[in-house]
This record gives sequence, C-alpha cells and structure tokens, in this order.
Amino acid sequence: MRSLAIAVVATGAAVGLVNGAQAETAKLFFEGDMVRGAQAGAPGPFCVLNNQFKHLEKIVWRFRVLDQNGKPLDKDGLKSLVVELPDGQKIDARYGPHPGGNNPPTDYFWTAIWTIPANYPNGTLVYKAIATDLQGQTATWEPFKRVTSQLQVVAGEIEIKKP
Repeated sequence: MRSLAIAVVATGAAVGLVNGAQAETAKLFFEGDMVRGAQAGAPGPFCVLNNQFKHLEKIVWRFRVLDQNGKPLDKDGLKSLVVELPDGQKIDARYGPHPGGNNPPTDYFWTAIWTIPANYPNGTLVYKAIATDLQGQTATWEPFKRVTSQLQVVAGEIEIKKP
C-alpha cells in the first residue's frame, strides 16, 4: 500500500511538471503568408502569394499573431516576432499599416523582409516564425512540411532594371 501511495504522489508530481511546462509556453495563434516584395526595377507582380523566388528577389513574410482570445497583437502586445532561416539567420519583423506610403492602410500586421543574396544556395528552406510575448514566453509556427508550402530558392537571378 505504501508503494502505491508513493506511485500516486510521483504521478501527481509528474503531471504537475507537465502542466507547469505547458503554462510556460505562450498561447498564441498565427495567420500568415509569403509574398514577392516590391523592388524598384524588379519584375512584378508585387505583393502576390508566392513560394518560389530567384536570387536577388525580395521576400515578405506577413503575419498576424492572435492571443488566446483571438485578439490581434500589435507592437504593444508582442515583444518580438522573428523569422528564422535554417542557416540560423534571424529576420526581425515589424508591425505596421499596409500598404505603406501615402496610401490609406487597409490592414495592420507584422512583416519580415529578406532579399535573397546572389550566392545563397538553391533549394527548399524550412523556416519558422517565433513570437515572444511581453512575459518572454515564445510560440513557434512553421509552414506545412510540403515542398509546395516551403520557401524555395530557384536557380537564377532577377534582373533589376535601372530607371
């Protein structure tokens, strides 16, 4: 009987540890996509969904991060949002209105921007987005593990025409 009581206490402690570990993870939900970014002199179309990019092309990841109640989190609700590439590069996202410039905003969300270097290897990249809340807890999002959902760097470079 004594060993049964010890087993029950040990099991309760293990369950408490699991629940405690879950409590340390931020409960955030991601919405997002990936588009071709606008570049002066680059071929378009811009701001259209895409997952295949050539070297020198600008990629824009767009995210909305929601809390557990479905409320979108802005720069006052999240400490940071970072896109991490498989080589360890981290691209900071910024929160703001879209479109930018002199146009009236139609939406607000987080964006991370990266131009693929000319010497970057071709292939499929498994990237992830990491949101950190104001308490320092993190939540990670990754796209589906399908080639058609992953970022693909394809051979060649875009031609940037001078004005």
